[in-house]
Amino acid sequence: MQRAFYYAVGGVFLIAALHDPARVGQVIYSVFGLLFALGGLGVAVRHVWLQHLPPDKVPACGPDLAFMLENFPLGRTLQKLFEGSGQCAEVKWRFLGLSIPEWSLLCFGALAVYALWLMLRAPKRKDA
Repeated sequence: MQRAFYYAVGGVFLIAALHDPARVGQVIYSVFGLLFALGGLGVAVRHVWLQHLPPDKVPACGPDLAFMLENFPLGRTLQKLFEGSGQCAEVKWRFLGLSIPEWSLLCFGALAVYALWLMLRAPKRKDA
């Protein structure tokens, strides 16, 4: 899920950069970038929370995404994704003391701040 939000934020920022919109377009692209960054931030918060649960409180592992998409209605699949499973609580890799979801949390926070800054900054001048 976090990867999908990264693709969405990156796609919005790339399209905005290629489009080079006027002020209204700049705000619209920034709002979409901010919404996707906040969505990713929410998923990362949930993932970090799962990783910091005591081992006896971690939910049981569920089926993988491919199985759920084939066998469950979309609403149930999304519910299961956001509930998380025990495999999400495993920390297999750290960099500078932070797990991947913790790094993702920081990056989504930075992307949200950047989108907010783009939305609120003074309009650019186009001198003739």
